[in-house]
Amino acid sequence: MRPPACGWTPRTISWSISCVRDGSPPGRAGREHRVTRTKIVATVGPSSSSAETLRGLMDAGVDVLRLNFSHGTLDDHARALAAIREAAAATGAAVAVMGDLCGPKIRLGVVEGGTLDLLAGTSVRFVRGDGPCTAAVLTCNYPRLLDEVRPGDRMLIDDGAIDLRAVEFSGDSLVCRVQVPGRISSRKGINLPDTPLSAPSLTAKDLADAAWALRNGVDYLALSFVRTAADVAALRAVIAAANADTHIIAKIETARAMESLDEIIDAADVVLVARGDLGVELPLERVPLVQKDLVRRCQYAGKPVIVATQMLQSMVDSAVPTRAEVSDAANAVFDGADALMLSAETAVGRHPLEAVRVLRRVAAQTEAALSRFVAPVNNELLAASVRQTSAVARGAAVLADDLRVRVVVVWCESGQTARLLSKCRPQQTIAGICRHDRTARRVALYFGVRPIRIAASTPQQQVLSEIDSALVAAGLAEPGERYLVVARGPLSPDGSSSALLLRTLGGGPE
Repeated sequence: MRPPACGWTPRTISWSISCVRDGSPPGRAGREHRVTRTKIVATVGPSSSSAETLRGLMDAGVDVLRLNFSHGTLDDHARALAAIREAAAATGAAVAVMGDLCGPKIRLGVVEGGTLDLLAGTSVRFVRGDGPCTAAVLTCNYPRLLDEVRPGDRMLIDDGAIDLRAVEFSGDSLVCRVQVPGRISSRKGINLPDTPLSAPSLTAKDLADAAWALRNGVDYLALSFVRTAADVAALRAVIAAANADTHIIAKIETARAMESLDEIIDAADVVLVARGDLGVELPLERVPLVQKDLVRRCQYAGKPVIVATQMLQSMVDSAVPTRAEVSDAANAVFDGADALMLSAETAVGRHPLEAVRVLRRVAAQTEAALSRFVAPVNNELLAASVRQTSAVARGAAVLADDLRVRVVVVWCESGQTARLLSKCRPQQTIAGICRHDRTARRVALYFGVRPIRIAASTPQQQVLSEIDSALVAAGLAEPGERYLVVARGPLSPDGSSSALLLRTLGGGPE
């Protein structure tokens, strides 16, 4: 395992928990989520696709909106993306958009009659083709299933609710025995945790969806069912061929990915702990341990990590989450997750706005207690490729704490410095100063980073003056207050070096 990006010494946030509900530090107005450093990802669906609801989600604290390409058409997603951009313009929020590719998901064919029951101890046969599924014969959308599954392999249907065991080949069919019975319906998913599959990481549908996402400026592409770093490289090549710089989120949800986690983390820009399929591929009791391990590895690598799946699942119907769900969300923050994701809760749930508000409140309360419950991480450096930037970020976190400033300003071109500073977990707000909307949306995913868009300027003093005004407008600082600047690009003395500046708002460097 690699060394950490920087020393992580979580501390309590600098204002009272009584501010959590209105979200403003003492004496300031602001949207309620401003106090929360953990980022929130919400999935767009029938319950949340209107411009009005999207504005509500942004005001409630959403930082990233997810388009799930497993559902809906590209026309549906185009309408949703237009509504997202409209809502973001109306609220002034820098909100990233994630396009979640389907990946090589194996599904049952169409079930004759809609549903049927598979009884314990009975046998069923998988056959080739796309014919209907019956009580005796099943089909699926993966043509090579009969070539790759071997006797003894498990075949799990509907997120593991039904367990079949491959027994033998009989002619041109695979005989399976029902171990755990249940009711199946059309197009239910099939997991093959014991079977090495040859299916490509990017299907024809994925390539079409990715092309649409790249043409339309989607900020992140999530790659499903990642098995090796080569899967990430394949998507990276698609992005490069489109002359885009869209960042890749690697979804960890297969048993095979466990064999090369560090390589996958290195290849990806962001990692997502997809606990749904992961809990099917692995024993359920291993999922919490894998989550903690993945989050810690991403901390060492300086990569953001999202924890997802059934975060507040009961809120699909209920206006109040279970106590266990609240504890689950809080523990993800304690683990060091940069973002938490809502799926069905906001896509098809009855209470999408309240689900976001609940998650924000849980995150804010937990962040305030981090220093009491979370031990610091070692203070070593990353690999040589980002060692200098990591050292600057770590120094900024220490200096900001010693000087008791409330804001650290970082100039963002690629967003790398803001990302590495974010992994240091300073208690201060990180103001990510961006010249481009796309950069502002990208850094919106990073823990504790507040994207701030300013017009491009060249002279250092003019840029700093613009930042002064932006900090006041955002309610992050007051005239005469000191803040720390990680000076790179136009903020650095010579335009190319890195420096740390202590500046008085409305004045100058000290």
